[in-house]
Amino acid sequence: MLQVNSIEVAYMKVIQVLRGVSLEVGDGKIVALLGANGAGKTTTLRAISGMLKTEEGEVTDGSIDFDGKRIDRCGPEEVAAMGISQAMEGRRVLEHLHVDENLFVGAYCRKDRAGVKKDLQMVFDYFPKIKTLRHRVSGYLSGGEQQMLVIGRALMARPRLMLLDEPSLGLAPLLVQNIYEIIQRISAEQKMAILLVEQNARAALEIAHSGYVMENGRVVLAGPAESLRDNEDVREFYLGLSTVGSRKSYREIKHYRRKKRWLA
Repeated sequence: MLQVNSIEVAYMKVIQVLRGVSLEVGDGKIVALLGANGAGKTTTLRAISGMLKTEEGEVTDGSIDFDGKRIDRCGPEEVAAMGISQAMEGRRVLEHLHVDENLFVGAYCRKDRAGVKKDLQMVFDYFPKIKTLRHRVSGYLSGGEQQMLVIGRALMARPRLMLLDEPSLGLAPLLVQNIYEIIQRISAEQKMAILLVEQNARAALEIAHSGYVMENGRVVLAGPAESLRDNEDVREFYLGLSTVGSRKSYREIKHYRRKKRWLA
């Protein structure tokens, strides 16, 4: 469904952030994009959704194809109309609007009123808590409630591919587990492809079919989720476990990053 082909991205024509990034997302699959802060994960999502231009960024080389059509030269409104929806990092709700109004913003480009009403009920089925808060001003919701809202708003666009940026950020472990179970249900029941950007590698790889690891603007490791979970390098650096299950110290992690064994 989605093919990112060796793209390079620069901001303000000067700062190169992505260097030859390639990845694929199959129809109905969940793909995890992992990496530390500054690895280039969010920039990759912005390149796909057409949001780079809002921050003076552009794809300077390579291409992005969705269903065989090149989209890296399209604006965000064109990309959204093709069936790609993004839930951005930081739970960016429209704080002054009610929950219902936020959800209807997600369906702004749709003309099928009956379908919108049906999908509103679908969102409430996935997130019953949101239904009880539908008339609440969104800025007064808790962090977990706002995260549910932004995912629900993305669903209201009826996408074929949903881009989720750090859905577990700042949430309690039990709430993270709940949201990830819902993401997995959405993908399976709606036959929806999901590209999931995360620092929480453990949670992401539990539900993903495959994954990519990014570092310094490059993809340094890729494969099925199960093989990444069992990979010694991923376990040490992203799961914090050595081969004997012990925690890595900060000094060891810095040394490990310098070694970059997976780039050898």
